[in-house]
Amino acid sequence: MSDVRSGFTLAEVLAALTIGAMVLAAVLGIYSRAEQSATAILQRLDNSQLPQIVIQLIAEDLDKIIAPGADTKISVVNKFEKGFATAQLRIVKSIYDKRNEQQTFEEIVWQGNVDTDVNSLVLYRSHTGMVPDDKLLDENRESWERRYSFVPICAGITNFRIQVPRGEALQNRWTSSVMPPGIVVTISFAEPFQTVSGTLDVPDENKIVRTIAIDRTRRIGFEMFSTEEDETNEQTTRTSKQSQQPK
Repeated sequence: MSDVRSGFTLAEVLAALTIGAMVLAAVLGIYSRAEQSATAILQRLDNSQLPQIVIQLIAEDLDKIIAPGADTKISVVNKFEKGFATAQLRIVKSIYDKRNEQQTFEEIVWQGNVDTDVNSLVLYRSHTGMVPDDKLLDENRESWERRYSFVPICAGITNFRIQVPRGEALQNRWTSSVMPPGIVVTISFAEPFQTVSGTLDVPDENKIVRTIAIDRTRRIGFEMFSTEEDETNEQTTRTSKQSQQPK
């Protein structure tokens, strides 16, 4: 009766190790591709959500500080800083004291400045005036942060513009004492390219654009235009009524 062997030969051990290594490599490859896909999806979500969040903060500032009948002024300035398109939005709300002198009650400034370390724009927001509390940001800021007027909101911006619609055109500057009908905010975090004029721009499909109405409670005046036929019918009706009146 022959002896039964126990254990594995060297060739069998090497074969098992080889197969195990191949299976492990395949599993790691699948995991790596899945992780890359998840990272890409999250990055796309962040790239689309962050601009919307920033624009929403600007819209909330406009809604909170602007009220019907209040003495509020808005100024808009666009420029190029080291090739990047950037803008400044200034909202100033004023009141009159006992001596009937105008005082700044609240002032909010949004502006983008170039950060040379990362070669992109950093968006800042400033809140000053008689109002001690910043209702938009104070809840999310530490006590030591509240001592600084300009607070960085986000970085990595490659295109930031604030324009005022005027008919079918967009104005890059608004300094009038009259309130604009609205503003158009454009923001992008996409990789920029150099234009023929030497400035930096991003593809239009990578820009997030939103139009914000300044005063949503304003009343719109309608003017009725009558045609020549309507005027003729109105004249005929008026003549007929006059002829039916008793003499």
